[in-house]
Parts: sequence; C-alpha cells; structure tokens
Amino acid sequence: MKIDFEKMGGLVPAIIQDATTKNVLMLGFMNEEAYQKTIDTKHVTFWSRTRQTLWTKGETSGHFLHLVSLQIDCDNDTLLVKVNPIGPTCHTGTDTCWGEDNDMNPLLFLTELQDFINKRKEEMPDGSYTTKLFHDGVNKIAQKVGEEALETVIEATNGTKDHLVYEASDLLYHLLVLLTEKGLRIEDVASELQQRHDPNWDKKRREAKASGAMK
Repeated sequence: MKIDFEKMGGLVPAIIQDATTKNVLMLGFMNEEAYQKTIDTKHVTFWSRTRQTLWTKGETSGHFLHLVSLQIDCDNDTLLVKVNPIGPTCHTGTDTCWGEDNDMNPLLFLTELQDFINKRKEEMPDGSYTTKLFHDGVNKIAQKVGEEALETVIEATNGTKDHLVYEASDLLYHLLVLLTEKGLRIEDVASELQQRHDPNWDKKRREAKASGAMK
C-alpha cells in the first residue's frame, strides 16, 4: 500500500469508522510516523496540527481506538481506518465528533448471522445444530421452516408479543439456513424487496422471468 503523504504536505486525512456499527466516528490526520505507530501499536495515532506533535487517541482519557483494518482510497491520499472504540470518541464526551450516538442498527446483525451460517456450512463442526440441519438436507430444512412459520402464526393470533418475536426469530433463522443450503443469502431477499419497492417494478414481468428460470 503506497500512501501519498506529499500531496498535502506530509499529511493524509484518516476517516475513523466503527468496524461493528459502520458509523463514522471522527476525522483526523496522519503523517508517516503516526501511520507507522498506528500499525505497530494497534492504537490509532494522529498528527496534531495544532500542537505539532503525535497524539494517540485515548492516551489521556483511556478512550482508545483499537485498530481493526486500514484501507487507502483510489487516489492513495485518504485512509479509511476501521476501529473498535473504547468509550466515546469525541473530547466533548459524545460517541462521535458530530454528536451522534454510535448505535448499531440491529438489521446489520442479519449479515453477520448469514456469514456465521455460511461458515458453519463450510466447516460443518460436530455438535452444531446448524451442522445437523445441513446434514439433514434441503427437504428437512424446508419442513422446519414450515413448522416455524406455523408456530409464528399461532403466536400472532393467540399468543403474546414476546412469544411472537421468539417464534419469528426461529423462523428467520431457519429461513437463513434454507437460503444458504440453496446457495443464496439474506441479501438476495433484501435485493428482491428493494426492486419491488421501486414504483416502476413490474410484477408480471418478474414472475415471468422467475418462471422461465425454473424451466
């Protein structure tokens, strides 16, 4: 990775992003020394343009930014630094330097769970319920999805909200396993829904295309 430090007089912008929530936390600047110290210590370090010195985020407050990964942009003059933050990032005490809460959108966990299920299918570890499902085959998995769907309907009509969420979670999990067994991902379903949300989406054309693909 060749970083062009000369374009801005020895500095490059460093965009700091939470590796888990994907939220942008702050913007700082690094010179070559700060970059190297970040790599060596795994604690994100910047060059202070005000104090004209290196500073490691968290060295005073304890709110370190633990390095996860570092990428360079297409022009080789801007860094994307993914981190695991300890405590708030901003010196004012807020999670980000824009005063936003660094909360994770729970929907992002679906991709994480999909990756986990894919890994289970690749490794097939003993003692795993997911492994057992894959060993049982597509028919058994599909049957399980049907059973969980029925239990979800029962809770929706005669149960409590907590039980509905519980059964719906079982349904979604087994659906993810079924999708994985068929070489698909939850993102494929999300993409389909996104297309349907388009006002110009043609249902009949989509159904005809899907029907042709099955022949």
